[in-house]
Amino acid sequence: MGSTSAENEGAAGVGRRALIKRSAALGLVSLPAIGALTAVSGCASSGGGDQAKAKAGKKTQKNPLGVNTSAPLEFVLFDGGFGKEYAEDAVKIYRKNFPGAKVKFSATQKIQSTLQPRFNQGNPPDLIDNSGAEQMDMGVLVGKNQLTDLTALLDAPSYDDPKKKVRDTLRPGIVEMGQFDGKQVWILYYAYTVYGVWYSQKALDALDEKYPETWDEMLRVCQKAKKKGMAGWTYAGKYPYYIPFSLYPMIAKVGGREVLDAIDNLEPNAWKHPAVKTCFEAYYELYRKGYVLRGTPGLDHIQSQTAWAQGKALFIPNGSWVENESASVIPKDFQLTVSAPTGIDASDKMPFGTIWASGGEPFIVPARAKNPEGGMEQLRIMLSEASSKNFTTKVKSLTAYNGGTTGITLTPGLKSGVAALEKAGDNVVNPRIQDWYVQLEKEKIGVAGLGEMMAGRLTPAEAVKKIQAYADETAKDSSVKHYKHQ
Repeated sequence: MGSTSAENEGAAGVGRRALIKRSAALGLVSLPAIGALTAVSGCASSGGGDQAKAKAGKKTQKNPLGVNTSAPLEFVLFDGGFGKEYAEDAVKIYRKNFPGAKVKFSATQKIQSTLQPRFNQGNPPDLIDNSGAEQMDMGVLVGKNQLTDLTALLDAPSYDDPKKKVRDTLRPGIVEMGQFDGKQVWILYYAYTVYGVWYSQKALDALDEKYPETWDEMLRVCQKAKKKGMAGWTYAGKYPYYIPFSLYPMIAKVGGREVLDAIDNLEPNAWKHPAVKTCFEAYYELYRKGYVLRGTPGLDHIQSQTAWAQGKALFIPNGSWVENESASVIPKDFQLTVSAPTGIDASDKMPFGTIWASGGEPFIVPARAKNPEGGMEQLRIMLSEASSKNFTTKVKSLTAYNGGTTGITLTPGLKSGVAALEKAGDNVVNPRIQDWYVQLEKEKIGVAGLGEMMAGRLTPAEAVKKIQAYADETAKDSSVKHYKHQ
C-alpha cells in the first residue's frame, strides 16, 4: 500500500515513515487524487520522446550489472517518516564506487506532481522511491509498461557475498510483492513493515490487563480504559485506510487467508463473507460503545498518533514506521509495543498472532530511465548488510534484507515487531489490494466505506454493501488493469 511501506503531512521532522500509504497520508495531499491517478494512466502513450539511454558498461565481478561508470545517475526519494539520511549514505557509496559519475539526489513529498510530467515527457529519473500521499499508481505503471523489470538486479550477486544472489538475501514475500502478473519483478520494496495494533505496555499494565486475544476481552479492556479517562482506540480519521492495518489480518484470522485473497481478486461477493461482516460489526462496537477517542474522524495520522502517545487512547492501528514518525512525542517510558489483531473467539480459522507484515517503500526504475543499470546498482548497494543496518539503526525499521539486526540494540517498537513476527511464524498475511488498486483501497474502501462506518454514518451492513459495490465497479472497469493471486 505501502504505503504505502505510509502521510507525512509535512512531518518529516517527526520522522514520518514511509507508509506506502500512510505515507500516503502525507499531509500535503489527502489522498492519491483521482486526477493524479488518471494522469498516470494516460502517460504510457503520451508524446514526449525517450531520453537517450546511457551506453551499458562492462560487466565485472565488482560491477555485475554493467553500470556505465561515467553515466549520470538521478535518484528521487520520498521524503517521509524514514527521512533522507539512509539514502544519502547509500548514495555516498555509489559515488565512491563510481567516482566518474555525477549523481543527483533529491527528496520530495510530492512524488506524483513532481514526477508524472517527467514520465509523460519520457525523461524520468533512474531510481524512484514511489511512496507517500502522492504515490503514483503501481498497477497503472505496470499495466502501461512504465517500469523496468528488476530480475537482473535480483539475479545479480549480492553486495556482500558474490556466491549469493540478491534475491537469496531478501525477506520472505519481497520478491512476490514486486510481481503483478507472471514472473517479472517491477518493484523492490525496501522497508519491511509490521502492521498491527500499537500500544503502550506501561498503559496496559496500569490497567492491570494483558493484550486482549478475543473481542469480548477487547471490549472489556476498552471499558476499563474509559473508566480511567482513556479512550480505547484512535486512528487516522482523515486517512481511514489505516484501519485495515489491523482489520484485514483480523478478517483473515476469523475467516482464513482465502477471504483476503478473494477480496484482492475482486471476486463477486468477497466483501459479503461472514468473516468480513463479523469483523466490521466488531469494529463498529468500538464506535457504538464510545470507545473511540472523540474527534478521531477529524484527525490526521500525526494528530491521532500524538493523542495516542499522550495517553488519550490506548490502541492505534498502524505500521512500524510509527516509532520513528512519532519519536518526538512518544514518552521515554512508553514501552512501545505492537500486537497482532485481536480475534473474535476460539472459532477463528487462524491462531492468535496472525499478522500483516510486508514490504514498504516501493522503489522503481522507470522503463525510460537513462541509466537503469545505475538505478539497480544503487538498490544493490542499499541491500547490503551495512546499508541495511544503517537504515535499521537510524529509522527503527527493518529492511527487505533478511538480517541486518546483529549487533544493533533494537528500540522497543522494533524489538516488539521482531517478536510479533516470530510469534506469527507462517501466519503472516499480505493483502495486495492496496498495491493493485490504490484508488479503490484509499478513497473508496478507506474513506467512503470504513471511515464513514467508524464515524457512525454507515452501519456495518451498509458499509459492506457500499464497499462491495465499489469493488464490483473496479472489477468491471475495462480501463483498470486487473491482477489476481497466482
